[in-house]
Amino acid sequence: MDIVVLTKTKMNTALEHLKNELKSVRTGRANPGMLDNVMVEVYGSPMRLKDIASITTPESRLLLVTPFDPKHSPSIGKAIEKANLGVMPIVDGNLVRIKIAPMDDSMRKTMIKQCYKILEETKIAVRNIRRDSNETVRKQKSDGTLPEDMVKKTEKKIQELTDETCKEADNITAKKEKEVSTI
Repeated sequence: MDIVVLTKTKMNTALEHLKNELKSVRTGRANPGMLDNVMVEVYGSPMRLKDIASITTPESRLLLVTPFDPKHSPSIGKAIEKANLGVMPIVDGNLVRIKIAPMDDSMRKTMIKQCYKILEETKIAVRNIRRDSNETVRKQKSDGTLPEDMVKKTEKKIQELTDETCKEADNITAKKEKEVSTI
């Protein structure tokens, strides 16, 4: 039965990846999570923005990035520009301000499409995990280490896990779509 536990772990990892990818999708509001994947060149090596600065939302459409070392403000501004998030950072002394413009309908539709593209990639990953697990089960059957009745039970449990994970992924994406759709 350890193959089922391993499969569940891999599928949960795929769900976590979906959640992290959806954080970077822009909504109408300022969200510190949208800067999670921004890498900044400091001290000659790339570092994550959240490791070298604090990110706050003083207003619903404003992000305020306060570097722990003020001399990094210009490089943080450049890194945010390079990240292609659709926002323009304003370096203001020791701070970096990011104003989030309200999204129009076409932008909302584009963001929703992006959400569903990420969802589909996650579902493909989950189905690949299912396929690999089923192949492992069949291999154990042909090796004689797993009896026929256990093969059927295990395959059924793997399918149930797949359905459960895909449903959860749909729910997560629907929640994000609702967040993007609200004005």
